Amino acid sequence: MNKAHLKKFQKLLEQKREDIVKRAQQTLSEDMALDANELPDEMDLASTEYLQSFTFRLRGREKSFLSKIERALEKINDGSFGDCEVCAEEISVKRLEARPETTLCIRCKEEQEREEKDFA
Repeated sequence: MNKAHLKKFQKLLEQKREDIVKRAQQTLSEDMALDANELPDEMDLASTEYLQSFTFRLRGREKSFLSKIERALEKINDGSFGDCEVCAEEISVKRLEARPETTLCIRCKEEQEREEKDFA
């Protein structure tokens, strides 16, 4: 993979990372403040707690996504970005443009999904 592609993917991954961190900071500063005085009844309180729980689950998924982004950035730095972790072949640029944090080529990913479906 050429340096221009690597630079493009690095910038894209860093932007995704920044977006996730900003949303997490926003959640902590704005969305997680429960003030019982502002909620007139138990139903409002329960609804607010449910929304907070949902927000925490979303942030948990983002944490997992963030670790994939960090891993992809490390691969850019060590020179292994764009190589499939299973077959070691180069992942297509089109696939990386769609999912720059991916670690598998399309063939290996499809095989992984088939195996997961068979064991589910």
